[in-house]
Amino acid sequence: METIPPVPELPEVETIRRQLDEALPGRTLEHATIVDERLTRPVPPATVASELRGRRLGRVRRRGKFLRLGLDGGDELVLHLRMTGRVHLEPGNSAERTHVRAVLSIAAGDTVVISDQRRFATLRLAGPAETDAEWNARLGVEPLEPGFTAARLQALLDGRMTSIKAALLDQRLVAGIGNIYADEALFAAGVDPRRPAGGLTDRENRGLHRAIRDRLRAGIRTNGASIDSFHDSLGNPGTMQHELRVHLREGQACPRCRTPITKLRVAQRGTYVCEGCQR
Repeated sequence: METIPPVPELPEVETIRRQLDEALPGRTLEHATIVDERLTRPVPPATVASELRGRRLGRVRRRGKFLRLGLDGGDELVLHLRMTGRVHLEPGNSAERTHVRAVLSIAAGDTVVISDQRRFATLRLAGPAETDAEWNARLGVEPLEPGFTAARLQALLDGRMTSIKAALLDQRLVAGIGNIYADEALFAAGVDPRRPAGGLTDRENRGLHRAIRDRLRAGIRTNGASIDSFHDSLGNPGTMQHELRVHLREGQACPRCRTPITKLRVAQRGTYVCEGCQR
C-alpha cells in the first residue's frame, strides 16, 4: 500500500492559483494569524505576520508546485503545500476547518485559510531581490511553457542512467510533475518507468513530451485529481481521478490492451504500469 499521500502537483496547484488570482489582486491583506511556527520556520510567525499586515495583494503566480502571491513593493508570499497542505478561500469565517496553520484576513471580509494535517507545508516572505534567475537555479523548465520542447526534454535526459520515472520527478529538471502525472504520462507514451532516462529513442522522447503536456493539461481542465485530501480553494474536488488510466488501478484491465495493471516500486514511489504496453 502507498504510504505517501499524493502531493498536489502542477494541475492542482495551478487550479488554486487561477482561483486566487481571480479573487485577490488589488485587495488588502488586513491581518495575518499564523498559528503554527513550523509553517514559517526559521522566521518567527509574528515577524511574518507583522510584515504582511496592511499589504496590497498583486497577481498570483506559480512556479512548479509553488504558489507565489504578489505583494506591493515587489515582495511575494511563497507557499508550498507539500503533502497535505490545503488553501481555502472563504467569505468571512463561515467554515470551521481542522488543522488550520494560518489565516489571512482580506479586506471586505474574506479569508484565505491554510491548513495542513501533516504540517509539512511552508510559507515564506520573499523580497524583490529574489529574481526569476534564482528560481530557475532551483527549479527546472515549466512543462507547459513554450520553452519545453521535445528537444529540450531530450537534452535534459541525455546521459542520465537514473530511471525515467525518477527523472520526471526531479524538480531540478522539469518542475511540477509528481507521482500521478509521471505514471500517466509514461503510460500514454508507452515507456516503462524503469527505463534509463538517457536511453529513450528520439521517437519515444517525442511521444513522452506530448504525453506530459497532454496529461498535465487534462489535469488542469478537470481541476486536478482528488485522490487523498486535495480540494480546490473553493472546497470543490477535482475530477481527474476519474480519468486516470493506470495510477491507482492495480489489478484492473489496461484500457489499451486489457493486461492487468501492475504496481511496482520505482524511484521510491508506488508506480503503476501496464507491462503489456510499456515495454
